[in-house]
Amino acid sequence: MEGSGFLGGADLLAWMVLALGGAMAAGSIMALVRPPEKPKEGDLPSAPVGRSIAMALLGSVAALWAIASLLT
Repeated sequence: MEGSGFLGGADLLAWMVLALGGAMAAGSIMALVRPPEKPKEGDLPSAPVGRSIAMALLGSVAALWAIASLLT
């Protein structure tokens, strides 16, 4: 690991992309796997499948890219 400066040092951007990409992938997958039992008024009964899969793939690619950046 390169330097241990303030908030991740030189690797701060990679860590942020890893966190945001992972959260986007996990959130999109969970929206598909476990929709809310009783949606609130005005909400959709379940997440749009196509958009959720696209966001999960995009988040996964970002997270994998960040991991590769951190390991090299």
